[in-house]
Formats: sequence, structure tokens, C-alpha cells
Amino acid sequence: MNLVWFRKDLRIIDNPALTEASKNGPFKAIFISTPEQWHKHDMAPIQIDFLERHLNLLQSQLAELGVELVHIEASNFDSQISSLSSYIAANNIDNVYANSEVEFNEQLRDKKIIDLGISIKLSESDVIVPKGKVRNGSSEMYKVFTPFRNNWLKYLLANDYSVCDYPHLLQQTSPVTQDINFNANKSCSKKWPLVNVVYDSIIENFISNKLFNYSELRDIPSVKGTSGLSPYIAIGAISPKYLLSQVLANYPHILDNAAASEFTWINELAWRDFYKHLLFHFPDLCKSQTFIQKYNDLPWNNNEVHFKLWCQGNTGYPIVDAAMRQLINTGWMHNRLRMIVASFLTKHLLIDWRWGERFFMQHLLDGDLSANNGGWQWAASTGCDAQPYFRIFNPITQSKKFDPKGEFIRMYVPELKDIPDKEIHFPHEYLSRNGLSKQYVEPVVNHKDAREQALAFYKV
Repeated sequence: MNLVWFRKDLRIIDNPALTEASKNGPFKAIFISTPEQWHKHDMAPIQIDFLERHLNLLQSQLAELGVELVHIEASNFDSQISSLSSYIAANNIDNVYANSEVEFNEQLRDKKIIDLGISIKLSESDVIVPKGKVRNGSSEMYKVFTPFRNNWLKYLLANDYSVCDYPHLLQQTSPVTQDINFNANKSCSKKWPLVNVVYDSIIENFISNKLFNYSELRDIPSVKGTSGLSPYIAIGAISPKYLLSQVLANYPHILDNAAASEFTWINELAWRDFYKHLLFHFPDLCKSQTFIQKYNDLPWNNNEVHFKLWCQGNTGYPIVDAAMRQLINTGWMHNRLRMIVASFLTKHLLIDWRWGERFFMQHLLDGDLSANNGGWQWAASTGCDAQPYFRIFNPITQSKKFDPKGEFIRMYVPELKDIPDKEIHFPHEYLSRNGLSKQYVEPVVNHKDAREQALAFYKV
């Protein structure tokens, strides 16, 4: 008897561990929740709820295939190991099949399991190109994205990147299912449909009807120009390899045409792989270390009042405030806005990127260590292939460019709903002229002064 241990791979489509187990006789399935560990790793309550909903879906999907999924609650990774060992002994398990996780603590956990003598067969399911397969001429990991992407593409064109077989009826049983409830702090994620709905309609609609102008619309926060698939990828309900296969089914030659508009989304999948590969090669990134070592000891201002205003969406910069309120209210933030607010926190307020990284993880439905860390270090100019320190987003010009009529701002900053389009991006002079200064918060810093201060800060 074998065991499939589900972790961040809550799917039956393109699940290497599940496929391998199904080839090797009867098996059981298990998921071991770790609320204490989730809290320690700043997992957002909305993501915990999203995970729970998808675990219940997975349970019913496996039941249709004749496989019972058992949920066991542990507190942290050490007790997770104990729970796994006990289950193996009680059920006479011969082999455990699981998909590897790249994060440092997860790697340590799996090493402890192997050291106990447990036969655990690990597959890789979280990337498109296997980690360690894209290296430069010195057999090292690339430190710049574009050459990584180019060689990532070469690997794909030269190797098999097909998805795993779908497991059909596996065992002639009809397991009884019961609701799975995590004993953890949760917030409602029901505005996001379950992944079976995404497979049935959303993916096809995005690839067929939105991908051709994705490059034009992806930066406009007031429209649904992005795929909205990141939350599902983050918990492993959809594999990135599956998404690539669906794009290739519609655009068979897209990997040879990086200049095409449709390729822009492939580029986003490559960025995701890039950050996963970085964690694999540089595990210290999991320990809050800067990638560029000389920036490790930057004397951040870390003004707690300013940080609180940023968290609340009360900085006096409408596009920043709208973005932060979107995050607080929905558990998600548009990618262009993530760059704007991260630049504002680190460059305008000179607050440690790790503060922002943690706040994002505590609130994001699609929280993922590698992507979140990579994005924050990119914005703070401390990371791999980051924007140079002297590139400082102007939140006013960014607002004018990507939300020209203030449509997105009005969604989340209702106190500005009646402000004229041309004034809404920085309305303070207009409000003052019209005796409305109390209607909206004063700017926490002056952009010009903050920019000069940031330049001096990084130059030192």
C-alpha cells in the first residue's frame, strides 16, 4: 500500500506524485494541515480559506476516482512528521509519493523524513522547467532574467514539457467524504470560484479572447486584463505546465516568437520559474536575506507611523491608497499596483522591504514566497535583476498613465469620486481651492523631496 501526500499541489490534473502513485498499485491520500506553521509563515487568512475550499473539492474528485483523502491536523512541521510517521505505521504504508517544495523549512522537513528511513519519492510540480536545468556557461544560476528566459525557452524547445497523464478510475471503492475544516484563522474567499470552474471556462476564455491584447491591458487596474490565475497556481490547484500546454494548443509556435503580443503572458510564467529557481540555488532568500549583499545593512528609516498609513491606504497618494485598500478588502492586488506601492514604501518612505513583504503575505490570496520575495527585492533594488536604485516610480505619473480617468481610484477611494479626472491623481491643491482639504488625507511625504532623499540613501 502506498500513500500520496498532498501539499501545495491540490489537483488531479498534471500532478506527478499522483500519477506515479497510480502506476504502482493501490494507494491512500493524505493532507496534513499545520495552522501554527502557517501563522509563523504569515499565511493570509483568505488563502487558508481558499486552501480549505480546494481541499474539499480535491477530496470529492479523488472519491470519484475511488481514493479516500484523509485530513490530519498537526501544528507545525515537526508534528507533521510525527503525524505522517504514525499514519504510515498504522496503515502499513510502503512508499510515500509527494511533490517537492523548494522553500528552506520544507526542504529541512523532507530531509528529516528521509533520515527517519521513510521511503518518500519526490517529484517536481511547481515549475515548468526543472530547477537546476537552466544555467549559464559557468554552470551557475543566471542573475539576470532575460538570459535565463532565453535559455529557459531553449530547454523547452529541446525537451519534453508535456503534462502528466490524467488519473482515471483508480480503485473500485466509494469513499465516504466529510467536510474538512481547518482549525485556523480564516476569511471568506468565496468571491473566487473553485478551480473546476476555472478549468471549465475561465482558462479557455482568457487564452482565446484575452491573450491577444494581454500586453496592452495587463497594466490597467480598472479592467480585467490579467488572467486572475495566480491564486490557483499559489496553492497548486493549477500547474504552470498545464497553463503553458493550453497556450501552445492555441498558439503552437509561440515559443519561437517572443515578439508576439501573446508571448507576454509566457514571459510572466518564465518570471515565476525564475524566482523558484532562485530559491533553489540561493536558499538564504528564504531567510530574509538581500540578494545583493552590499544592501543587507541599509539603515532603513522604518517609521512606524508612515508604515501604518501605507498599510491602511492613507498616504495621500490616491493610486497607492486605492491599491492598498484593494488588497485589504479583496486579498488581491493588481500587478502594476504591487510595483507602485512597493516602490513607494521602499523609496519614498525608506521602510525595509521585508515589512512590506510580510504585510503582503499576511493579506494576499495568491501569497507565494518566491514571487513575493522576488517582487519586493526587485522594487527595493536589493534583489536579482532588480530595477536600479535610482529608478523611483513617481506615483502621480504612474497614476496618470495607467488609470488616466481615475476609474480604479474611484473604486477604492470613494472620498475622491467627485474629483475631476485631471485632478484626481494628486488632488490636494484642488481640494484646498475648493475648501475640501478635510475630505482626503494629506500626503505623507513630498515626492520630490522623498526622491532626493532616496537617491542619497542608496548612494551611501
